[in-house]
Amino acid sequence: MWDAPAEGKSLYVTFDDGPDPETTPLILDMLNSFDAKASFFCVGENVSKHPETFQSMLDAGHAVGNHAYNHLKGWETDTKTYVENVQKCAELVNSRIFRPPYGKMKPSQQRILRKQFQLIMWTVLSRDYDPKISAISCLENSWKYTRPGAIVLFHDHKKTIDKLKIVLPEYLRRAKESGYLFQALGEGH
Repeated sequence: MWDAPAEGKSLYVTFDDGPDPETTPLILDMLNSFDAKASFFCVGENVSKHPETFQSMLDAGHAVGNHAYNHLKGWETDTKTYVENVQKCAELVNSRIFRPPYGKMKPSQQRILRKQFQLIMWTVLSRDYDPKISAISCLENSWKYTRPGAIVLFHDHKKTIDKLKIVLPEYLRRAKESGYLFQALGEGH
């Protein structure tokens, strides 16, 4: 799924790669200040290392999704190993939604995982991870493609936090002022 059915002006802000004990709390604070719900696609290894941080996402009312246990590159990994890695993450992350790391996997992996998960992609890629893109460009590019039902992808790790401190509050402010409602993804979207 690349975008979600738009009920009014729903917007789905998502974060990949967490939880991270330094970055996640800052993101949660920013979301809270705009009364925004989001979806966090978590790497199982990080959930295992930082269970309290993972629990803080749930306690704040956000949705969580599976992002594999080790953030494997599906196209470079045999199908059995990849599916087992996703299932290992599912032991820690109780969710029926999955986003493949890097947004890519083999068709054989997709066929198997669709039986257990709803595959969630994105409409808007913020490119917050790209050091060649300024915070302002990240913000403007993200905003340019925002529309009702959009799934917006940011990242929850140390590489992006400095940019997110600038981009995320302004993005959330613009969206709120434009009448968007921040929704969490879940089963049925």
